[in-house]
Amino acid sequence: MNSITLSTRSVVNTISALLLCICLPLGAQTVISQQTIATDLANPWSIALLPNNEFLVTERPGHIARISAAGTVTRLSGLPDVVAERQGGVLGIVLDPNFATNQTLYVCLVGADSEGNTGSEVYKATLATSSLTNVTQIFAAHPKIKSGFHFGCRLAFANDGALFITLGDRNSGKDQTQSLDNHYGKIIRVQSDGSPHPKNVFLDSAVPEVYSIGHRNVQGIALHPKLNVMWAHEHGPKGGDELNTLKAGANYGWPTITYGINYNGDIISDKTESPGLEQPLTYWVPSIAPSGMAFYKDDLLVGSLKFRHLRYLTLQDNQVVRQTELLSDLDARIRDVAVGTDNTVYVVTDEPKGRLIALQLQP
Repeated sequence: MNSITLSTRSVVNTISALLLCICLPLGAQTVISQQTIATDLANPWSIALLPNNEFLVTERPGHIARISAAGTVTRLSGLPDVVAERQGGVLGIVLDPNFATNQTLYVCLVGADSEGNTGSEVYKATLATSSLTNVTQIFAAHPKIKSGFHFGCRLAFANDGALFITLGDRNSGKDQTQSLDNHYGKIIRVQSDGSPHPKNVFLDSAVPEVYSIGHRNVQGIALHPKLNVMWAHEHGPKGGDELNTLKAGANYGWPTITYGINYNGDIISDKTESPGLEQPLTYWVPSIAPSGMAFYKDDLLVGSLKFRHLRYLTLQDNQVVRQTELLSDLDARIRDVAVGTDNTVYVVTDEPKGRLIALQLQP
């Protein structure tokens, strides 16, 4: 682990999870087939599965690629100006719940103001054959600042049509994630036009779009298919990556509590839990640098940037009881993962000539 002393509760939870793992059958998940659909994608970041066996994949340097089932790549025109520096660029993408009839999608990208300050912006657009039309900004994180770090910006829809947007702390905003006058380290819930969801807890604040607070760098979010609850994971600093279930108005603690330490070894906080602050379902020390997330049957898939694999999380009673590493032979950073209606798994690799790969898993 690290030099932070774990609480009694955390130790008990860890021992319980280990005992569950020991008691479970050992039939680990494996990849039984693997097919590369497209190559030469420029640092692909997010996948959306089109209903006609095509794909939309964001490329962080500034594009959305439309990819046919045969692997033909068409880069769509119509995106607004993009700032693709450090962690910035074209990030999360998601289809409207009624995409089959309205051809609407949502994309998050990093934009700049007239002074060069940057921030996450979410746009709503209509998909044409090779372009985006009716492109409209529905949300912009504030304040914009001169930083290329910790944008986060994954997108997901809930069953009621609410759009969730994940936002990082921008590194320099670490100490403001607990404040309700900014969007640092927050998860946003809005309606499809960008207006605050009427059931948000912080409607009377300066940031009525906020769903939950106290996050660091959320790069994975997915709706549990049975519980109708959003799950999200986030990067810790050095250690302390977290997997959480999201609740309206909840505080996830960053940086008041953490299972990680600073990159130089300094202690960020001597607390791993505190009254009123949420505990993760699981956490990773050392960090796996999680990115992308999708439910697979009753379990969960998470990409690992640091250890260059796809991680299969076996769930039991909504607890993580086993973790299995897949695709280690690729030796590639897995940036996003998606699951089709037939349980085909799709991943993209984060590299200058990234790949879109289809997988079949054998439980």
